[in-house]
Amino acid sequence: MSSSRIDALTQWAAQHHGLDSATIRLSTAGGDASFRRYFRLTLPDGNTQIVMDAPPAQEDSAPFVAIGQRWHAAGLPVPYIHASDLDAGFLLLDDLGDTPLQATFTDPARTEQSHLDALAVIAQLQNRTNPAALPDYDAALLGRELDLFPEWCLGRWLSLSVPDSWEAVRDKLIEHALAQPVVSVHRDFDAMNLMLHDQTLYMIDFQDAVAGPLSYDVISLLRGRYCRFSADQFASFVGAFYQQARQEGRLTRSVSEETFLAQCHAMAAQRSLKVLGIFCRLTLRDSKEGYLARLPHFLAHLEDSLAALPQHREFTDWVTGVLRPAIMQRLEEGAP
Repeated sequence: MSSSRIDALTQWAAQHHGLDSATIRLSTAGGDASFRRYFRLTLPDGNTQIVMDAPPAQEDSAPFVAIGQRWHAAGLPVPYIHASDLDAGFLLLDDLGDTPLQATFTDPARTEQSHLDALAVIAQLQNRTNPAALPDYDAALLGRELDLFPEWCLGRWLSLSVPDSWEAVRDKLIEHALAQPVVSVHRDFDAMNLMLHDQTLYMIDFQDAVAGPLSYDVISLLRGRYCRFSADQFASFVGAFYQQARQEGRLTRSVSEETFLAQCHAMAAQRSLKVLGIFCRLTLRDSKEGYLARLPHFLAHLEDSLAALPQHREFTDWVTGVLRPAIMQRLEEGAP
C-alpha cells in the first residue's frame, strides 16, 4: 500500500472525527484473501475504530455497506459502519478486537461450545433477515463455483483430466442445494469471520452474502479450515441445528433429519470442491501464499462428505485413487 494512500486514509479518518491527522494513529490490523486491508485507528482519547481500505478498482464495497446497514438495523451482531467513502474505498467500522472464533478452540469442550454458539448466530441471521434483497444463489452461481475445481485445481494446477463422473456429480450437488429453503447466507461463515467481542460473536466479511440454501453457512462453519469433525460429531451439530430450525419454522415437518443431513453432506461436497478451486486460483492467478498447504484439509472434508453420499461412489473412488495422490505429489514437489 502506497504512503500516499495511507496519508489519504489517515486524513479521511481524522476529518470524520473533526481532528487534525497528526493527533490520530493508524496501525496495521490485518488483511484477507482479497485486496482489502485493515488498520486500527487510535483516537486522542484512547478509543479505537477499524479503518478498511478497499481499493475501488479491485473491491466494490457498496454491498458490504448496504448489507451491513440492513443487518445492523435488524439487530444482528455486525460491526456498525460509522462512515464510508465508496469512491475512495474507505470505511470506518467498530473495532471488534483481535479474537476470532478459532482462538477459542483450546480444548474439545470449548471447541464444541464455540461451534454451538456460532450455529445460534446463523439461526439469528436466518430468522431476522429477508433474503429477497440479496443476489440469488441460483443454479448458475452454484455451477460457476463448482467449475472452479476442474478449471483451476485439475486443469491449471494438476494437469489432470476431468473424470467421466464429474458432470453427474456436479448436477446432483446443485440439485441438492436448490431443494433447500432459501435464507440469507453469509457465504463465508468460517471461524475467521466471527469475532468474539464483549462475550458476543460478531459477523464480519459479509459482502458476498446471497439468498441461498439453509445449510450453506452451517457447512462453512462445520467444514471450515480449523477443525475436522468425526461423522458422529458432524451429525450431532447438524441435528442440533435441524431441531432448532424445525421449532422456528425454517424447516417444515416434511424434511426429515436424515434428509437434511444428506443435504448438508452434499452442500459440504460442493463447498469443498469450490474451495479446492479457489485456493489454486489464489495461488496461480493472484500470487497469494499459504493456500496450497490447506488443500489436504479441504480434501479430507470432501472425502468425509462423499463417504456419506453412496450414490457418488464412482467419483468418490476417483477422489481417493487419483485426486488425493496427485495433490500430495504436487505438494511434495514444492508446488507450484
